[in-house]
Amino acid sequence: MAADSRAERPPYPCPVTSSPTPDALLGPADIRELADVLGVRPTKQRGQNFVIDANTVRRIVRTAGVRPDDVVVEVGPGLGSLTLALLEAAERVTAVEIDDVLASALPATIAARMPTRAERFALVHSDAMQVAELPGPPPTALVANLPYNVAVPVLLHMLDTFPSIERTLVMVQAEVADRLAAGPGSRVYGVPSVKANWYAEVKRAGSIGRNVFWPAPNVDSGLVSLVRRAEPIKTSASKREVFAVVDAAFAQRRKTLRAALAGWAGSAAAAEAALVAAGVSPQARGESLTVEEFARIAENKVEQQEQEQEQQ
Repeated sequence: MAADSRAERPPYPCPVTSSPTPDALLGPADIRELADVLGVRPTKQRGQNFVIDANTVRRIVRTAGVRPDDVVVEVGPGLGSLTLALLEAAERVTAVEIDDVLASALPATIAARMPTRAERFALVHSDAMQVAELPGPPPTALVANLPYNVAVPVLLHMLDTFPSIERTLVMVQAEVADRLAAGPGSRVYGVPSVKANWYAEVKRAGSIGRNVFWPAPNVDSGLVSLVRRAEPIKTSASKREVFAVVDAAFAQRRKTLRAALAGWAGSAAAAEAALVAAGVSPQARGESLTVEEFARIAENKVEQQEQEQEQQ
């Protein structure tokens, strides 16, 4: 797409005229001027760190593999840095923003910086955790810079609510990225790792330094790629039942599964019976199990309960 020249842009409600950025994307001066005009001060409460580097947002879009026919949903667009880069590449972009000021300003930013693509943009002013539907066609991709304090629950909610999302790329705190992409046996393998793997094949997709953000965070960030499983995990247990086992196993991760799952199963003996039936050692710990093994444990506990009900 040809870059929009400054002269061709419509009047901009929040003027941005001083940046040397030669194209429609936002540069450091643009971000600071926008924030100043809007009276925006990034808050730790919402984990706001705005990306100020055009090369970084284009790299994110490339790494995400955004295609011309993609319908992308972005969570937490902020001032619009990544949103504009996504609009360059995708068929349509829907942004979900909770902040009142940022949500009210973003459509004007899109119209001013990228008027030829503005009709392909939609805004949902809402908490992402409360979003149950989106305007337009079902999303095919999720690309987002997620604040560390809500990254995992937002990611899992979006994957669960919108099964049409095939590919996801999120930028999160490096520690969160490591946890999401960890495999069984890893020191940081835990609840986020297993639950993300329920939906998708997960891997680390790169690192992002601190100097591309304003304000610069105290930690590095990482990119995580999630490609939805072609076939769901094969199990007769529900997601809720499987996740209950996962939560119980890691709530007391130092204990053996026989002990850690005693409360969930009703007793240590019942937990051992479910584990043995699933082909899992009662002496194992949660950090050594795959999502498929957690599913088998849940499945066998459900079968045990059904048999007990039949005998009564």
